Amino acid sequence: MNTYEKVKAFKDKFPGTVTWRLKRHCNVIDKHLNPNEELLYAFAGQLNDNAFKIFDTGVVAVTTERLIVAQNFLWPGYKFISITPDMYNDCTIKSGIIWGTIGIDTIKETVYVSNIAKRSMPQIETIVTTFMQEMKKAYPDRDGV
Repeated sequence: MNTYEKVKAFKDKFPGTVTWRLKRHCNVIDKHLNPNEELLYAFAGQLNDNAFKIFDTGVVAVTTERLIVAQNFLWPGYKFISITPDMYNDCTIKSGIIWGTIGIDTIKETVYVSNIAKRSMPQIETIVTTFMQEMKKAYPDRDGV
């Protein structure tokens, strides 16, 4: 199953999520998957933390190796962020009246995905947190202890 099919399944289950041009964003992820990397889960939303900015759609994918955040620009080019388990700190969920926002905190930055259907927040948090907890077991402690 490719990224678009996973995101479409997410959108079908949670239709209140605000997104645009999903195929183009998903193509960025498909282009950057490693040969043996497998796609586990994907969702979409706005790559910002402001519910009023609805034209920053991006896709987040959980693979067997990392989290991938991708956004295809209207003009030529795209944004691609790879978050490996050793760079991941935690995730924050904010739930509003209609939509929710997830903040994926890394060592360098926090990636926000907003305007996601409020009902999807528990599922996204569980999948991201469970995946990262399992993957972090394979990485040595940052302090070397």
